[in-house]
Amino acid sequence: MTRYEPRLDTAALTAIDLHVHVEAEVDACGHRHLSLDDELMDASAAYFRSSDNRTPTVADLAERYRAQQMAAVVFTVDAGTATGHRPLSSERIAEECAEHADVLIPFGSVDPHRGAEAVAQARRLVVDHGVRGFKFHPSLQAFSPDDAAFRPLWSALEELGVPALFHTGQNGIGAGLPGGRGLKLKYSNPLLLDDVAADFPGLTVILAHPSVPWQAEAISMATHKANVVLELSGWSPKRFPAELVAAIPYLRDRVVFGSDYPLIAPERWIAAFTALDLPPEVHEPVLRTNALRLLGLG
Repeated sequence: MTRYEPRLDTAALTAIDLHVHVEAEVDACGHRHLSLDDELMDASAAYFRSSDNRTPTVADLAERYRAQQMAAVVFTVDAGTATGHRPLSSERIAEECAEHADVLIPFGSVDPHRGAEAVAQARRLVVDHGVRGFKFHPSLQAFSPDDAAFRPLWSALEELGVPALFHTGQNGIGAGLPGGRGLKLKYSNPLLLDDVAADFPGLTVILAHPSVPWQAEAISMATHKANVVLELSGWSPKRFPAELVAAIPYLRDRVVFGSDYPLIAPERWIAAFTALDLPPEVHEPVLRTNALRLLGLG
């Protein structure tokens, strides 16, 4: 086993994309296993109208981001209990990222429904495999983050000193399907994370995506709590809610770039972001230096 250790040339990086999905792994026989079943994968691709490789592996992501002189935080989502679909291996993702440590930064994912086993896995992923944070998707994983049952997991992540990135707001996964394929949007309300941020002040809580239809709640949380960070992936900046654009300059130290690749191309996202009516001095912290600090990379 090779433990991940970052080898980033941070001065040479133009940006750090904090939200990039590993969608496929290839076994020794060349068989591809995807992160979601075909129906959910197809619905998500239709929702985002993505033209890029929809099912990138770790190696695919390394090649793409290296060519752009960007670094990428990469992850899967372990939703095995809720979906019945075998998740990709966070351990394997971390080990493969170790081969591309000049450009990739692994986050882990654990299934909160697995209780003490999830806590133990999270500890192993950090201590043994070197992951730098964790990704959760409350709607896809079908859990409410403020439920007391999950407090041991948040406590462990706080103790380990790694951030937790949570999907918030509208869901592309399941969009357009009858019943949204059973995914409940209420679990992605950012206010469900206010208890987590309040009760675990040493845990950095990252709210992924513009939190539509709860954008005001997300801004209020980031204004109120120093351990809450807004991450801007999943939407083209030209479609950001006006209240979010207005808040970015005032929260510039706690706002970070994410694309949601392969659903949105990072260079297209950056072009739209820099075209917004924002002070130029906002660009560098949002695109690069806030993420370096958040991830302990200098």
